[in-house]
Amino acid sequence: MVMGTTEIILIVIAVIILFGANKIPELARSLGRATGEFKKAKSETERELKDVEKSLKESPQEKSSKIKKMASDLGISTEGKSDEQLLDEIQKKMPTVKSEK
Repeated sequence: MVMGTTEIILIVIAVIILFGANKIPELARSLGRATGEFKKAKSETERELKDVEKSLKESPQEKSSKIKKMASDLGISTEGKSDEQLLDEIQKKMPTVKSEK
């Protein structure tokens, strides 16, 4: 749907009648701020999605080293344990969050 010059002029006249000529700059500023906030949120979301994609593409060695580092930071011995065993122990050491009913 393409708007012609006549339709645009009618919309501008309706806005002037509804809001008054003094309110138009304020409305334009508000619209500009809203557009800026939308673009900022969009770029943050895109960045977070890229971070998630990057973490999904990690090699098994990178994941294993992160698990071992986390376990050692929590004081868990990592020798002779699989990643699954370490994850179980890490989960047991982490504080549990009780949900309120």
